[in-house]
Amino acid sequence: MMRRLLPACTLVLGALAAPAPAQGRLDNPAALVEQAPATYRARFETSKGSFVVEVTRAWAPRGADRFYNLVKNGYYDGARFFRVIAGFMAQFGINGDPAVNSRWRLARIPDDPVTQSNRRGTIAFATSGPNARTTQVFINFADNGNLDRLGFAPFGQVVSGMEVVDRLYAGYGEGAPNGRGPDQWRLQTEGNAYLAAAFPRLDYIRKATIAP
Repeated sequence: MMRRLLPACTLVLGALAAPAPAQGRLDNPAALVEQAPATYRARFETSKGSFVVEVTRAWAPRGADRFYNLVKNGYYDGARFFRVIAGFMAQFGINGDPAVNSRWRLARIPDDPVTQSNRRGTIAFATSGPNARTTQVFINFADNGNLDRLGFAPFGQVVSGMEVVDRLYAGYGEGAPNGRGPDQWRLQTEGNAYLAAAFPRLDYIRKATIAP
């Protein structure tokens, strides 16, 4: 995640969508702290189709709030599913614009207690250690209960379009240096230009919105 998910499971293209610009609303992570509704839905329009995530704030309040603000303010628009491992999970959440990444890389939120298991279809924040969650999230392809004891706290679940998530391109596998997939540091510092040149088959988010 991260950064990455765990040691080696750490966390987590057709036409390329333009990366999200470094607009004012994303310039200051400290200002995007609106409390999310008790439940809400986020719709993701992707290169493979659309899926909907339903978030329950009581499951992981800090994660639910951060995700709400990121989606509402366009952070995920244009982002790639850069780490997709068949039978495990699909990870995304590094913005296509390096300037945006530089502002959010250290915008960490405290951990939430794990109240739900990482079952198939749930979504949780990736992390590189205690209290290190920022913007990266992953959707579980399978029941990954082993992640529960490692502190990965689901805050929502895919309620529509899981078949779309299942179809996300997984051909590159694990990321560098443990695999031949994208290097997260290069993605952070070079953005979507790096992925377009080296990993053109990655699927991506056209637009993410909070459902009315």
